[in-house]
Amino acid sequence: MEYSPILHSLHVVPSSHVKNKLFVFCIMLSLWVYMIYCCVGYCSTVPTLAYGSVNRHENGAEVDNQESSLGASRDLLNNENDLDSRGEEWDEIRGEAKALDDNAMSSFLNESESKKLPQAIIIGVKKGGTRALLEFLRLHPDIRAVGAEPHFFDRNYDKGLEWYRELMPKSSEGQLTMEKTPSYYVTKEVPARIYTMSKDTKLIVVVRDPVTRAISDYTQTRSKKPDIPSFESLTFKNMSAGLIDTTWSAVQIGMYAKHLERWLQYFPMEQLLFVSGERLISDPAGEMARVQDFLGLRRVVTEKHFHFNPAKGFPCLKRPEGNSKPHCLGKTKGRTHPNIDPEVVQRLRDFYKPFNNKFYQMTGHDFGWD
Repeated sequence: MEYSPILHSLHVVPSSHVKNKLFVFCIMLSLWVYMIYCCVGYCSTVPTLAYGSVNRHENGAEVDNQESSLGASRDLLNNENDLDSRGEEWDEIRGEAKALDDNAMSSFLNESESKKLPQAIIIGVKKGGTRALLEFLRLHPDIRAVGAEPHFFDRNYDKGLEWYRELMPKSSEGQLTMEKTPSYYVTKEVPARIYTMSKDTKLIVVVRDPVTRAISDYTQTRSKKPDIPSFESLTFKNMSAGLIDTTWSAVQIGMYAKHLERWLQYFPMEQLLFVSGERLISDPAGEMARVQDFLGLRRVVTEKHFHFNPAKGFPCLKRPEGNSKPHCLGKTKGRTHPNIDPEVVQRLRDFYKPFNNKFYQMTGHDFGWD
């Protein structure tokens, strides 16, 4: 049979065309798999809203069945498991959904990555600046962190470590896995539970002037429950006697030294880092240098990553290599505090002073709250 150039060309063209189609199809398939992976990966970091049986925190005093309506309101404010207390958390999750994860593609391509239990945890405190610290840390390429608060060691411990591990993002061998749940610091059972998971866990506590923190705590609650009693009436057991109500969580959380004693029964002081919430605003790069050193990381997050927002009153994040608009924390941050009776503020300062002094001695750092 004679060789025909025409037949040869007819044979080659369709083959080349098929190859091009296959190539395009492979690219499209890869993109679809990647998009599905991102969606599934994000959803896996969000704890379920079906909490089942929820353990209530101990407040150090039982509530009498015949307590006054003011007492009932106070008990409601102390209920950390109330759905309203999680509203801000889910608002933050929705905000995070808008941000692209820079490590998603590398995670997709790198089969050696896996979900690990956290080697470091931000354990507190509420309204101290934990969300800001977590967002600052997530700029670091060697950190993989859960955005939502897992509440594993205080509310979901009965679900087991494998449930907890599944909430974690995938990380490579050189990356550090982290999470933050501010209520851990004040929950009695948590130190022993974290120690049981790993006695080498590094713990970070973001602390703030306890009086300002209490007012911020109250302001957050009032934004969701406008009809709650005044800050002044909740602060005292008996206003005329001037006796501070230490069972109110807004007051109780700020007794930092009392809670620290419980942690030191399980962890040495060198495994805890105390970050100043005030300095996290005034000098975020300086505090981030301390945090990165504590975690054994390179100082990647520096002053070039921060832009101060005068309207918000705290730093916003920016990517130094780009010209994009700085990313600020959500609308739930930076609320205006109500005006509190100066005498009540002074009474609280006097109340916290011995706790603050003890805390300074225990940590070896004067935070200057007095």
